[in-house]
Amino acid sequence: MRDRALFDLAIDSKLRGCDLVKIKIGTLVAGPAIRTRSMVIQQKTGRPVQFEITSDTRTSLLAWLERRGGSVEDFAFPSRVHPNDHLSTRQYARLVDEWVTAIGLTPEEYGTHSLRRTKASLIYKATGNLRAIQILLGHSKIENTVRYLGVDVDDALSLSEATEI
Repeated sequence: MRDRALFDLAIDSKLRGCDLVKIKIGTLVAGPAIRTRSMVIQQKTGRPVQFEITSDTRTSLLAWLERRGGSVEDFAFPSRVHPNDHLSTRQYARLVDEWVTAIGLTPEEYGTHSLRRTKASLIYKATGNLRAIQILLGHSKIENTVRYLGVDVDDALSLSEATEI
């Protein structure tokens, strides 16, 4: 239950692992319900970034948080070793390795950052909107987003060719 909620939130939020594991319950809930949108201040940049929480993710989070219990001040994904602390980024990385291996992929080719990049890449492929991806990832410079997504001349030409005037 925890792993499913963590996986779903990682995909939806597009957060770095260090920010994902530190999410508190209060960031995810509004009263008895899971929020449809939330926001965190990124550790790396100190800048806020908003993200949506889709219906499936809200369902898995609700199931996990009901089982987990706790208050709005508690971490959504607590450490099993230190109950008042959050899941470590190292443990999160080990979980991702397990998930990747379980579906037959090579763990050396995928990691926690693969989950951050997944939805951003799909949105870019569907829309070609770099500025939207920049905002969703919390990048300060569009050049970082271009490099992050691996956008190249072929991508630009494909978008151009698909646009009729």
